[in-house]
Amino acid sequence: MKILTKWLRAYLPDLNASDQALAEDLTLRGIAVEGIFDLGSGNGSLFEMDITTNRVDAMNHYGIAREAAAIYGTPLAPLDVALPEPRPATQPFSVRIEAEDACGRFTARVLRGITIGESRDWFQGGEIAAYFGLLEQKRISSAVDATNFAWLAMGQPTHAFDLDKLEGGIIVRRARKGERLKTLDGVDRELDPGDLVIADHAKPVGLAGVMGGWDTMITQTTTNVLIEAAWFDPMAVRRTARRHGLHTDASHRFERGADFNAAPVASALVSRILLANGGWIEGELVDARVPALEARTARRRPITLALTEVRRILGKTIDEEGITASAVEHLLTALGCKLANQSVHAERPVWLVKLPSWRLDLEREIDLIEEVARVYGYNRFANTLPAFGHGVQALPWAESEAAIRRTMLSAAFHEAIGSTFCSAAEAALTAPQPGLVVPLGNPLSEEAGVLRPSLVPGMLTMIVGNLHRDVSDVRLFEFGAVFSGATDKVDERPALAFGAAGILPEQGALRPSRAMDFFDVKGVVEQVLARFQARAVSFDRFPPESGLMPPWLHPYCAARAAVNGVTVGWFGQLHPREAEARKIKEAVFVGELYLDRLYQLPLRQPTAHEISRFQPVHRDFSLILDQSVTWESIGQALRRLAIPEMIDFRPREVFRDARLGEREYSLLLGVTFQAADRTLRDDEINTFQATLVAALDKAGARLRR
Repeated sequence: MKILTKWLRAYLPDLNASDQALAEDLTLRGIAVEGIFDLGSGNGSLFEMDITTNRVDAMNHYGIAREAAAIYGTPLAPLDVALPEPRPATQPFSVRIEAEDACGRFTARVLRGITIGESRDWFQGGEIAAYFGLLEQKRISSAVDATNFAWLAMGQPTHAFDLDKLEGGIIVRRARKGERLKTLDGVDRELDPGDLVIADHAKPVGLAGVMGGWDTMITQTTTNVLIEAAWFDPMAVRRTARRHGLHTDASHRFERGADFNAAPVASALVSRILLANGGWIEGELVDARVPALEARTARRRPITLALTEVRRILGKTIDEEGITASAVEHLLTALGCKLANQSVHAERPVWLVKLPSWRLDLEREIDLIEEVARVYGYNRFANTLPAFGHGVQALPWAESEAAIRRTMLSAAFHEAIGSTFCSAAEAALTAPQPGLVVPLGNPLSEEAGVLRPSLVPGMLTMIVGNLHRDVSDVRLFEFGAVFSGATDKVDERPALAFGAAGILPEQGALRPSRAMDFFDVKGVVEQVLARFQARAVSFDRFPPESGLMPPWLHPYCAARAAVNGVTVGWFGQLHPREAEARKIKEAVFVGELYLDRLYQLPLRQPTAHEISRFQPVHRDFSLILDQSVTWESIGQALRRLAIPEMIDFRPREVFRDARLGEREYSLLLGVTFQAADRTLRDDEINTFQATLVAALDKAGARLRR
């Protein structure tokens, strides 16, 4: 946002610091000045400010001036909101708040005999036009200029209605089904029953906290005006604004928490500008409040603050006396707090701190301590190391995570970090447990509306981003937390996602470049699972019609990974439907492992064996198998034999031919026998072969004759 130092100095008549020093001191206190632009002789500087969302009180000139007054200890001039005595009204203007959960305060002031034209340069010696010009703020009419001036000066949005176009009084309520409203931007909008609206006794006249209505706007013929200044709940304004795709100066401030007590002041400020062109006030200010929301904002319970706790948390300063009681009282009072000493010990005061209505970010004692440190100056604290009497303790699964990371990196995968959020559609597609997706109460967008139940959406986004930028070899993995459950009880679990696509580069003459396939990914999964001690590791898949396969995986090119009979993950080729939706032409392979289940297993510890000095014996077995018999079942049958001398077995060739049965194939199995302490005899080899053939027969494989 843009801030004029000339305007700031109107509120700080005794400020002697230069604009450059002011910018540096504000930045050191967390009110960041990102740019300083000299506006010429007599005009001061223009500050480009970056104000964090929790400091909505500083998103205006008076708020920044308040910060400067606290920093330099100079007096802050009050806002001049003196108004002429109102003329009596026959009856007070009617204001009713029906939506008491969304509107905490609504003020209304009636002005009559107003002339709408150019706003008079009444402020601070006729410099309102100069301020608007330096800010490049367009001057439109006295009514628009008045409301713009109020939020630029003190950050409070206001609105002016043509009183003669209102039917009856004002009602703040939810919209009714079928109602429509043409807003000031000329758009005719269909209202949702969840929208918060300002209405008269016949129709809606504005989206509360967002934008006014077309039919009641101020024109050159307006003579009677109703000035509105209110406090609206941030969530209610945000939902209404997002639903209609609007982001206005008013919604920007209300969404972040406005000052409950600012409405009457802003109303007086706007009224004073309009009355400069003539006219009078009719009746007293109508001020409707909701006690429950006032108690939550302007009348929050005081916070207890102890000087001993301030000193304990903040430590030593470069000043010998350190942070004194008078310094704490001065700094917090300058920020708008009211302190009452509750302690009988003069050297160890304990204050009861009443919070200012504009600082909704202050909630606990530690917040007040942070304010003391911030305004006192972080650069004034001594450089000391924190006391720590314990050694660093690694997380229980740190060693397992490091082992997996080394495995993935050795497989030429690159570690990536994705977003913790995803869309509801992506969550529904990839959630391991449907119906347990955790929505966000205040999402940044529809694409980030829920906590991710899986790492797959983020991995796909990163894979697609690389492919669309012509990266030929993409191999990524990500460690992260996934979430499930309900908003009141969220279950957080660790997971690993990986994705690969493109062309594997050439690795020597014997390994030319080729397209990545399913078995490349399966090999990586096998390497990861081999890091853990397990009785059995298996891979399988379910028939597509069973509905048990994840919908984001290709039904015929995917697998489930199971350890000791428990599912630990899924991997395979991305479903063609999902690939087409993301405009991917290459085959993409993606998977996810449930690390909370893997971390329950101990890591496999490497052991060294002496190399046998005796001759190994190689035997090949030509087998006939039905297509339903997988290599996984053959491997399990051989491992169950537990023959110490059988040191290796592997498939050497798969053969399919019409001379075999319709659902049969041939497998050439290679087995190696070797003893550590002797040369194997023929009778021993024959015994091993017989045992092996019997086990294969039980597994569904017979010797080929």
